[in-house]
Amino acid sequence: MTDHWTLVACRLRAGASAIVFATLFCASGHSQEPKVTVSIDWKKTEYSLKTTATLQVVVNSPLRRDSSIHDSAWSALRNLKADYVRFVPWYPYPRLGVAELNAPTKERTFWDFSLIDPLVEDFLEATDEHPVMLNFSTIPQWMFRTEAPIKFPDDPNEVVWSYEQGKELRDPTGKEVADYYARVANWYAKGGFADELGAFHPSRHRRKIALWEVLNEPEYEHALSPQNYTNIYDAIVAAVHKELPETQFVGMSLAEPSSRPEFFEYFLDPKNHRPNTPLDWISYHFYAVPTADQTPAIQQYTFFDQADKFLTSVRFIEAIRKRLSPQTKTAINEVGCILPADIGQGAPITDAAMIPKSYWNLCGAMFAYLYINLARQGIDVLSSSQLVGYPTQFPSVTMLDWQTGEPNARYSVLKALRENFHPGDRCVATDAKSAYLVAQAFVGADGVRKLLLVNKRDRALQVEIPGAHNGTETHVDVGTGAINSRLLSLQSDSVEVGGFSVAVIQFQN
Repeated sequence: MTDHWTLVACRLRAGASAIVFATLFCASGHSQEPKVTVSIDWKKTEYSLKTTATLQVVVNSPLRRDSSIHDSAWSALRNLKADYVRFVPWYPYPRLGVAELNAPTKERTFWDFSLIDPLVEDFLEATDEHPVMLNFSTIPQWMFRTEAPIKFPDDPNEVVWSYEQGKELRDPTGKEVADYYARVANWYAKGGFADELGAFHPSRHRRKIALWEVLNEPEYEHALSPQNYTNIYDAIVAAVHKELPETQFVGMSLAEPSSRPEFFEYFLDPKNHRPNTPLDWISYHFYAVPTADQTPAIQQYTFFDQADKFLTSVRFIEAIRKRLSPQTKTAINEVGCILPADIGQGAPITDAAMIPKSYWNLCGAMFAYLYINLARQGIDVLSSSQLVGYPTQFPSVTMLDWQTGEPNARYSVLKALRENFHPGDRCVATDAKSAYLVAQAFVGADGVRKLLLVNKRDRALQVEIPGAHNGTETHVDVGTGAINSRLLSLQSDSVEVGGFSVAVIQFQN
């Protein structure tokens, strides 16, 4: 029982106008949650599901073949059986992502895929025949004007954050960079290419590439303006499209979409592009980031508040897209949470155990929350970021334990979404009438009825779901950690939804 003097102190602090609230809050830690009732009209279809839930794979040393988690990491990707997985060889590892690290001379060229190929091959094997999104995001540094050549380490595993410098290409027409990407595309799709001196470099690769994304976060990487980026995009797309006419292209990949409306206004306007340049897809990113002084108990409020602000930004972006280029699709292809320690890459997080397990559940619940709400806006692809992060490379963004390769709750939530909900499902009228619980009911092509529930808080909720008895439930919450395979048989319409739970109810037909 709560101590009497604690109640008195709470009442005095709260003031006379909030005595009732203070009594409830101090006595129980939270106000007593009322039971939430979910109402579903299975006959009222509100929209057809378009959104594909997937993930991104950023190239780093834990994914290399000499890594202790190599096998488990690629196995985890294979088990997701995901479409449109985004693969990004990224600039902190120049030797793992740039195929021509030195400029050609009149006597020789410096093409070398020996460190890149094993990563690409493992990725393509793990994604099997599923369509993928490739993004060799790092332009060779020598193609930019800088005061002095930019050095990079001999060790391919050494992280270097200073590789990308300069804002102007040495060839302002973009032809030099476009030819580079056309050769990379031919290496993986057409069995090789002729280099700058005419010598042919054969490869064993002949993979169909569904989507080719042009650069990554250009407003940060080389600080490109919308005009400069669009010029580079047009040049690369023209060169790669000539070689791969069936490939679609993804543009922009913005880090801060909410603050860069001029990028969308310029890039999505066809008159700002070269004639016949395809505008197949746009992409942009979102991460929830708390302040350094926020405890885990506070982060839940921050993450969902930031998610709601992002959803508002998406509505404005969608209005621009529909006005200027309605046929263009949208991939929000980096979505996750980042702890403040990761921002400067100071890497005080060295052990996975330093991050509370509830953090992964919170991030998973936020992703599922965005999935429901972005599906309602008709977004085509939503990608969780990223398969593996580790110290010096965003450990708080990982979906796998970088020491053991074991999946965390973020991975399990994505797997639950992938296994239960598919484009073409009917999304029917659903209402939870709760500030804490979000619900959406689906009817699959096979007629199976399912309900997705997301608890935005770290405490359990009692939920009444008419017709749920004799159905089944699987869930990921703070109690189960990363487990989502436990199948429960429901004995009544009342269900307890645990803290940060992402639950799937399957109704008996």
